[in-house]
Amino acid sequence: MSNVVISGYYGSRNAGDEAMLAAMVEVLSDLNPKVNITVISASPEDTRQRHGVNAVGWLDLRGIFAAVRRADLLISGGGSLLQNVTSRRSLYYYLLIIWLAELLGTPVMLYAQGIGPINGGFARWFMGYIGNRVRMITVRDRGSLKELKALGITRPHIEPTADPVHAIHQVDRSIGSQILQRHGISVGEKPLVCISVREWCGMSHYKEVVARAADRIVEEFSARVVFLPMQYPEDVRTAEQVAALAKHDMMVLPEEYNTSQLLSIVGNMELLISIRLHALIFAGVMGVPMIGISYDPKVDRFLESVGEQPVGTLENVDFDKLMEQIRAKWNDKAGFSQQNEQLFDDLRRLAMHNAELAYSVIRKV
Repeated sequence: MSNVVISGYYGSRNAGDEAMLAAMVEVLSDLNPKVNITVISASPEDTRQRHGVNAVGWLDLRGIFAAVRRADLLISGGGSLLQNVTSRRSLYYYLLIIWLAELLGTPVMLYAQGIGPINGGFARWFMGYIGNRVRMITVRDRGSLKELKALGITRPHIEPTADPVHAIHQVDRSIGSQILQRHGISVGEKPLVCISVREWCGMSHYKEVVARAADRIVEEFSARVVFLPMQYPEDVRTAEQVAALAKHDMMVLPEEYNTSQLLSIVGNMELLISIRLHALIFAGVMGVPMIGISYDPKVDRFLESVGEQPVGTLENVDFDKLMEQIRAKWNDKAGFSQQNEQLFDDLRRLAMHNAELAYSVIRKV
């Protein structure tokens, strides 16, 4: 039996990160049904119940030490853990977990990471020092490869792959249909458009633009607009602020959903507009045309990997350009869905390759 410890931003009710963990557990277990997985989590009980794995608290130093010491592999990832834009302290936390594994002789793999931005001389040096000591690095985009090169990380085996969520299976759309029905939305009665927003640095410009676009979608396409929270409850509050700026009634889904439910809800949509990275990935998995608004390089990098570009950033997104994109996607939904399906098939294979490489590290120990 292989013992694997996973370190990441888990147990914090962020749907994108929980989807990454679900996909990682799914693929690792498919390749080795006897694998024993322990997750370092902000909420161990929630992680145990949600994912069916062992879990230890992220501040439980004794538990982390014991789990890492008996592990055959420490996986750091996936996601944008190794950056210090959203938090200066978290970078050092994840690097110290890796350092602990190195001290204990446990091999480490950076798994489908989005690397950077990392600012500050000491932070960049420490990242370079730790990065050159791990056994394997896979990154989810080519922008991360450039960042690794700039940090001087060259010693471990490095491969570009894809975000773990790409490996997750499509789900039955009836689950999402039932959720929508419970909130008074009948699938098939009107076209449905999903919008996923988040708070960022107190910005308000994008909220006004998105609210105007939501109104125009209702008027021009006779559609219903549904706001989907990816981080609960923060995204519900932000969505309610945007909906309050609109003239027409908008549906803000008020609950927290698991990965399968979110995928199913998105699968019932004709179009998705999102700031959240993993809402965009969910759209790709479920074959739904997408439009991204960027707040972070990881959004730009993902969209580039599927032949798309963000319509703008939170600071400069333009209403007319957004509507131009919406009309283009709306008028050729089948074409964009087919294009995305072909690209996502390749990304799915790359995402599954992460787990294959993880087991190759264990076999070499």
